[in-house]
Amino acid sequence: MKLKKTTSIVGIALLTTFTLAACGKKADNTSSYSDKQTLNWTESAMISTQDPSLATDTTSFNTLLNTQEGLYRLGKNQKPELALATKAKVSADGKTYDFTLRKGVKWSNGDTLTAQDFVYAYQRTVDPKTKASMAFYLYQIENAKAINQSEKAVNTLGVKALDDYHLQIKLTKPVPYFKTLLAFPLFFPQNENAVKKFGDKYGTQAKYQVFLGPYRLTKWTGSNKKWTLVKNNTYWDKKNVHLKEINSLVTESTTTSYNLFQSNKADETLLSGAQVAANKNNEAYHQRKASAIQRLELNQTKVEAFKNLKLRKAISLAINRQSLTNNVLKDGSVPAKGFVPSGMGENPKTGQAFQDEAYVKAGVAYNLKEAKKLWQEGLKEEGLDSLTVTLSVSDTDSAKQVAEFLQSQLAKLDGLKIEVQSLPYTQLIARQSASDYDMTVKNWQAILADPINFLDVFEKGSSYNTSGYDSTEFNRLLTEAEDTYANQPEKRWQALVKAEKVLMNEQGTIPLFQVAKPQLLRANVKNILYNPVGCPYDFKEAYIANK
Repeated sequence: MKLKKTTSIVGIALLTTFTLAACGKKADNTSSYSDKQTLNWTESAMISTQDPSLATDTTSFNTLLNTQEGLYRLGKNQKPELALATKAKVSADGKTYDFTLRKGVKWSNGDTLTAQDFVYAYQRTVDPKTKASMAFYLYQIENAKAINQSEKAVNTLGVKALDDYHLQIKLTKPVPYFKTLLAFPLFFPQNENAVKKFGDKYGTQAKYQVFLGPYRLTKWTGSNKKWTLVKNNTYWDKKNVHLKEINSLVTESTTTSYNLFQSNKADETLLSGAQVAANKNNEAYHQRKASAIQRLELNQTKVEAFKNLKLRKAISLAINRQSLTNNVLKDGSVPAKGFVPSGMGENPKTGQAFQDEAYVKAGVAYNLKEAKKLWQEGLKEEGLDSLTVTLSVSDTDSAKQVAEFLQSQLAKLDGLKIEVQSLPYTQLIARQSASDYDMTVKNWQAILADPINFLDVFEKGSSYNTSGYDSTEFNRLLTEAEDTYANQPEKRWQALVKAEKVLMNEQGTIPLFQVAKPQLLRANVKNILYNPVGCPYDFKEAYIANK
């Protein structure tokens, strides 16, 4: 398959855009920041980088979406609309895109945006020296894969600046959702002068980045938990940017953010557990389901025993997902029916939802008796009496709760000992990316409404496939879906359904639950849009209504 982790992009199209006033009931609680158009926001994780080529996490992407921009941006109906481009022409075969760029657009360092900024950005991302883990998203561009695998020179990439304001992109095949991809930060332009000036420091602090979007990032030192987005007065569409300032504060605990909201020091807070139950009748309460799945990963490259299918199945069967969502999370999250969550598309012929058609009950069921049987059989096959492994999770309240639950559930398998390790989010991401874990809980958030946005996480060669899962049949089906049947919707759909069933039957991963995002939000905060990454927000059209 050519579009390696093209799966991250599923959520972009999937997540419906709302004005927040429509997400819940009107509330009387108001912000004290109406006149200043200042919003105080909370985040559950820190920014890891502001280098568009290296970003992989939601918080970093969300910030990039508000400080940078691409050829397209997503409108209120999650439809791509022209942004830095004023015209786009697509060839009859769907493989060549010609763009006319908006003139007079300035970077925050005073440089003028040109087509070469896109050429430079795309070449930098696929250059193997950059080590961009998401470079596979560009593989649909001519020669991108070969360049990324050191088989061709960077300057052979199918992206050209025909002149300062005309950009051409050539693809290896038609990609129906390519315009949506272009609204994703990985496809944003980069300022070559800034990259070369800052060197290894580029994107590591606010002062080591230049901005092109509606806001400029300030007060971010690279490791702190507070930063501010300030309205960018040189932004080409500044008249539609209403908020003057967004102050962000990382609160790993919702107890902290909840108290800040209650004391009128924050305009929003996520909720968990008992907070949800206590606030369901609160007029500020909003509930939505994210296109995200949390899963348990067993690292076959580090723990040899996890290569045994019986042991993987045993661990999955020993987890009561209904109890996890109902009794531990209590936030509206639901047990996973598979790795691909709800909302990722419907059968083009029958209309059946993907998660229902591809459902493999045994892959997510709870059956402790069968789990114990398979566990003992697997241990015997591996010549083991017991197994001790470390479960690595982030240091948020909810992550710790999930870890404790898994630890107690898996303790019922005789001979299995789980030691829990809680790490700051950025450290956990680094460990996961380096395949430096025994077991870990991972979250995958969609950015395109298509099952491929999830499934190709586990394709051979994907930078996100850090657990060592490798299935010839699974890889074959994904290649069929993206290459052989790219323009045959029904056949492509069936290949994707089969691939999900293979993944679950082989227990290539252990899906836990589909994430819910309950929150409290000030009633007078209006028109905040869900962004492509799914859970945080796009502040371009947000404003605080005066009461």
